[in-house]
Formats: sequence, C-alpha cells, structure tokens
Amino acid sequence: MLALYHNDMSLCAQKVRVCLAEKGLEWENRHLVLRGGEHQQPWYLKLNRRAVVPTLIDGEQVVPESNVILEYLEEAFPDPSLAPRDAYGRAKMRLWTKQLDEDVHDASAAILSFGIAFRHQYLDRGEAGRKMLEQIPNAFKRERRRDVIEHGTGSQHFVIAVARMVLLLDEMEEALAELLPHQPGDDVGNAAGRERNHEGDVLRRVGLGRHRLRDGGDRDGEQNSAAYGTECQHGISFRRPRNLRRPGCLPGLIASA
Repeated sequence: MLALYHNDMSLCAQKVRVCLAEKGLEWENRHLVLRGGEHQQPWYLKLNRRAVVPTLIDGEQVVPESNVILEYLEEAFPDPSLAPRDAYGRAKMRLWTKQLDEDVHDASAAILSFGIAFRHQYLDRGEAGRKMLEQIPNAFKRERRRDVIEHGTGSQHFVIAVARMVLLLDEMEEALAELLPHQPGDDVGNAAGRERNHEGDVLRRVGLGRHRLRDGGDRDGEQNSAAYGTECQHGISFRRPRNLRRPGCLPGLIASA
C-alpha cells in the first residue's frame, strides 16, 4: 500500500491527497506535526533531504516533491488519467507546475502564510524557534523566512510575494477565459480595468497599497513591522549571520497596482 508523509495544512500535501482521492487509491496516513519539527528529525531527512512534506512511499520506493509525486502517480496508476492525453496539452500542464516549483510555492504562497501567521509561532518559541529556522536545509528558503520573521508584512519578500500571486491569478483568469465562450456585449477593456482595481484593493487590504520596490519608494514596511513583534519584544534575535547581508531593494520589480 502507498503511504504518505504529509501535513493537513500543507498546500503541496493537499495536491497529492486530491490526486490520490481522484484516482481512488488507498494510502496509509503518516501525518507529521510541522510545528513540533518532526519534518526536521534525522529519520525523516533520510527520506526527504529538504525537510519538507509531502513524501510518498510506494513499497521500497521513496518519492519526494509534490509535483514529482503527481507525475509518478499518473504514470504508475494511469487509470483514471488526470493529465491531458496529447503532448501539447501535457506541455501546457507542465508550464503550470513549473512556475509553482520555481517561484510560487516557497517564494510566494508560503511567504504570505508565514508572514501573516506562522512567524508568530517562531517568535513565541524564542530560542526553540530560532533553532527550527536554522535547521531549514535550503539556504534561500531559510534566509527569506528569516527576513519575514524579522519584518513581517514589511519584508520585501512579502511585498514581492503578493505581486507574484496576483500575477498568477491573472494568468489563471486568462487561461480559464480561453475555455469559456465569449458572450456578446462583453467589454474586455472594462473587465481588465475592474481586475486592476480589484488587485489594488487586495494590496490595500493587506497594508501594501503604497509599497514599491523602486528607487526612493515607500518604506512603510519598516514601520509596519513593529506591529508584528520585534526581537526586543521577544528577547531573541532572528537576524541573519553577519556574513549574510540583507538584500537591498530591487528597483522597478513591482509595478503599480
């Protein structure tokens, strides 16, 4: 029987559970408590060196990474198929999963949930939270999260993540629109304008309406971070080592909402 190491709140694990359900496959539930650091234990690192969930076990075979697991399940259990039958359709499918791996999950979706909620768990745990942060194997992921822990929604990574998620939603809207019949009288220009207004509302609701990473842009984030806890308040420093300087602003990366 298949076994899945996962967590109920993990976006990546959710994808795999949906795939297992759609294919009608039975699997053994091996739930990991991420807040307790079970994914960082030596025995799990032997299965998944990146210390993330999910990890699929199929007999003696160990398959990490959610999108790799999805393709494995599709090839190992092809009926019913969840992927397009034609080569071009599969290529378009892989373009979606590719961008999820490249800069949507770790660099965007995880940063948003981390900046709004999970950072407080690290701060409240003090030294134990700092130790969990230092045990993240991926240096890029670790330093992004260090900055979000320290600055909250004022972190430049949080601001970039919001813009990247808005772009993803725009692309999803466009892809879905191609599948829907065009209705007479539809005003594409007005629809685009309404969409831009909606994006601006989203940014303003999370307090980022005036954030820009252009030269000389607003630095409201540095003031906002005080409302989300500081190292002095919690008595523990989450600052990166001195040999890892905080990245500067990225001019012109985020356009106006």
